[in-house]
Amino acid sequence: MQKRQFLTTAAALGLFGYVALGMPSFGKAPPNLSSERLTGAELAGDPGTLVVDIRTPGEWADTGVIAGALLVTYDDAESFLRQIAPHLAPGQTLALVCRSGNRTSRAARQIAPLIDNPVVDVAGGMNRILREGYVPVAAVGSVVQIP
Repeated sequence: MQKRQFLTTAAALGLFGYVALGMPSFGKAPPNLSSERLTGAELAGDPGTLVVDIRTPGEWADTGVIAGALLVTYDDAESFLRQIAPHLAPGQTLALVCRSGNRTSRAARQIAPLIDNPVVDVAGGMNRILREGYVPVAAVGSVVQIP
């Protein structure tokens, strides 16, 4: 009983510290945010979606990228949005891709409250997309053209 009470108290204090330090809460996701298991072909073939690969240049070179993806490494929401703003049309869906989905989950939660566009966290990232058989293209520059 004492152990359970200690764990409950520790969890509550941890959550309070997490929220008090300005970290995102575990509450409801912004209404324009979703997580989807889109395929590489779906992402490459949708002109209504701006696909942004937020991995590092080394990761792009190692695995290749989704055709048509904009390549912008994610550091913080404000600088990221400044970089992609010229490419993102009003109302256009913004789909974020990373290696496994961890970085996009965090990035999408930071970006979605700042814009009106739909924001999609591509679940499972490039690891899943490649496992499902997508054949990537080589990363050249910051925007990859459809072959």
